[in-house]
Amino acid sequence: MKAVKKFSVGHLEIESKDGAIIWIKKTDNKVTEDTDDVIEECRKQLNEYFDGKRTEFDFPISYDYGTPFQQEVWDALREIPYGEVISYKELATRVRTEHHSRAVANANGKNPISIVVPCHRVIESSGGLGGYSSGLDMKRHLLKLEDIELQKK
Repeated sequence: MKAVKKFSVGHLEIESKDGAIIWIKKTDNKVTEDTDDVIEECRKQLNEYFDGKRTEFDFPISYDYGTPFQQEVWDALREIPYGEVISYKELATRVRTEHHSRAVANANGKNPISIVVPCHRVIESSGGLGGYSSGLDMKRHLLKLEDIELQKK
């Protein structure tokens, strides 16, 4: 199932398969398609997150995409608490590839379940934003929502 839902940050495409969310990405598409219970629960929880009433998500997700390494990085992203950030280097250390920050950053950028798998909580060691597949304005918005202020070193 696939649906496009409107949120305070714009339209997000949400896809489910076998009772789990497999895709959440910002889209310019405004057409709502099929929906199911897990997409509706995802929509509800995302609205609560954007309203400042939720800090964790508990609907089922599944990585339908990605290599084993990418999936390991995405699992590590889920361990970053709400309201905190880490560097790409720290993320690389957490997946035991401390000398491969670029590979971790690339895996981070291919995260198919944005917001819920919080790749926006990873920043440059210098304190800069780094990248974000849905654009830096969206990353800034999500960090501000979580009361995270970046101070460049």
